[in-house]
Amino acid sequence: MPELDDDGLHAFAEELYAVAPEEFIAARTAARDRARAAGDKALAKSVAALPKPTTAAWVCNLLARRRPGEVDQLLELGDLLRQAQADLSADQLRALGRQRNQVVAALAREARAVAHREGHDVSSAVAEQVESTLRAAIADPDAGTALRAGRLTTALSYSGLGPVDLSGAVATPVRSGGPTSTPGPAPVRRREARTGADTATAERRREEARRQEEERRREAEERRRREVEQARRDAEGAARVARDADAAVQTAEQQLVEAAGRRDELQERVAELAEQLRRAERRADEAAGAVGAAEHRRDAAARRAHTAAAIRDRAAARVEQLAGADD
Repeated sequence: MPELDDDGLHAFAEELYAVAPEEFIAARTAARDRARAAGDKALAKSVAALPKPTTAAWVCNLLARRRPGEVDQLLELGDLLRQAQADLSADQLRALGRQRNQVVAALAREARAVAHREGHDVSSAVAEQVESTLRAAIADPDAGTALRAGRLTTALSYSGLGPVDLSGAVATPVRSGGPTSTPGPAPVRRREARTGADTATAERRREEARRQEEERRREAEERRRREVEQARRDAEGAARVARDADAAVQTAEQQLVEAAGRRDELQERVAELAEQLRRAERRADEAAGAVGAAEHRRDAAARRAHTAAAIRDRAAARVEQLAGADD
């Protein structure tokens, strides 16, 4: 069996653990195929076995790649804490402990921001795992080296005792070294090294503080600019609404004047018609009275005419009777 090319596997791991989680499987398959096409079946098999990182591990790997200087500062702080523990410097331990909490919280927020800029919003649960990994990297130099390598497959955690369990947490082996694992050869030299490290760390912190302050200032200016633009747009919109409202008031007032005039005209017409109706009703009452009187006179005349006709008929009959007697 040919010997596995560790450098080749590291190169593939560096490539794969830099891609977004949703692209990992496809990228791993493509990397396996490239290794197989190159004739290295053992490497292809090892590439295919590389595990997909959890979301928290991917965020930590992304942080190590996008913010290596800040990760180095975190690990140097862990080195200072271990040195303070070795020297039993309680005051320094307390000060560094407070600094550790501040740096971990700030770097965890930066990790969320970096992931957001890559198009991935980090949940609270994932953020807690990221912060746990950062604390583990401070506590254990091997965990710090694993974080700096950027090939984590899972989040790390530190129980408070012993080393951090890295089994299965790193895609490929990492070599310990650097500031997190270099002990001082003697107390005097360690204090000298610590003093120099303190100075360098303080300078980096000041530089980082200046950078963050400048970034906050730019963000504040940009925020104010957006607020001013929004306020200007709001004011223009309010002015348009006010103009439209004034025009609507004027139109409504004109309509009110016209409606009031029309109402007055109609009320006058109603009054005229009511007076005409009252006069017509009076005339109708008068006419009804005249009709009744005429009917009464007619009936009386009819009775008189009937009586006269009867008298006439009797007189005519008497004439006829008398004339017949003469004959």
